[in-house]
Amino acid sequence: MKVLITGASGLLGRAVVRNFKAAGHSVVGTAYSRANDELIKLDLTDSEQVEKLLNNIKPEVIVHCAAERRPDVAEKDHEGTLKLNAKVPGDLALYAKIHGVMLIYISTDYVFNGTNPPYQADDLPDPINFYGESKLAGEQAIRDIHPASVILRVPILYGDVLFNGESAVNLLIDSVKNTNKPAEMDNYCLRYPTNVDDVGRVIKDLAVYKIEKGRSIEGTYHFTAEEMLTKYDMCCIFADLLNVSKDHLQPQNSISGSASASRPKDCHLSTTRLQTDGIDVSFVPFRTWFQSYLSP
Repeated sequence: MKVLITGASGLLGRAVVRNFKAAGHSVVGTAYSRANDELIKLDLTDSEQVEKLLNNIKPEVIVHCAAERRPDVAEKDHEGTLKLNAKVPGDLALYAKIHGVMLIYISTDYVFNGTNPPYQADDLPDPINFYGESKLAGEQAIRDIHPASVILRVPILYGDVLFNGESAVNLLIDSVKNTNKPAEMDNYCLRYPTNVDDVGRVIKDLAVYKIEKGRSIEGTYHFTAEEMLTKYDMCCIFADLLNVSKDHLQPQNSISGSASASRPKDCHLSTTRLQTDGIDVSFVPFRTWFQSYLSP
């Protein structure tokens, strides 16, 4: 398959590139601020530039990973966030429909309000922050234009980062290591941290099932790891693996008032639809992966 991946310089994008390449597929990655010799610089908000590139590449699959993923940033820049998270998916959906291309759009568990988990793929979304609203708007744009596309919702992600700030999970390592600086850690919201390479595998499998095996793969899917952890729980695991004290970390057992954007309590996603369609939903255990990652 010839696959075009947006946001290929990002944490998830790199994992998607790895998975497709490892399976022998032809991959073209795009990036903007972190474009390099291996990635094509592309401003996704410039629809003419995007169409020109797509016409040149002629991909069979487009995996749209690029997004504004930070809820607090999204809350402060509604216009910029909507442009990237809602308008761009609609533009890609129109191209995919006209040219018969498979589009896979990466969405989020934050389209739900977190009060009635686990969430099935067809459950009614109800985001409680602007980030969730913007990603839901992207989903809706795709459904309106090209409903045969795939929407894959995923939870908080982690993996092999270039810098810890690439992941809200990896970022916690910095707080754990800085034992001289007291820090409050969320112990209220229940998260399901998922490794990006597992997500990359699922995305690749969805494309293979549709393009190579001719399966009916379309609509909304959920993928997640199944370990329920708060950010404080994650920090305790990191402290144990790093053999440092966690005494400077204070569990925050209620909703923080300091964040710009509200966070849902529990958006556990059900992977039932992926399983029904025969997609492997296995995942690497959180502690196992970080034990290897953090070892000297």
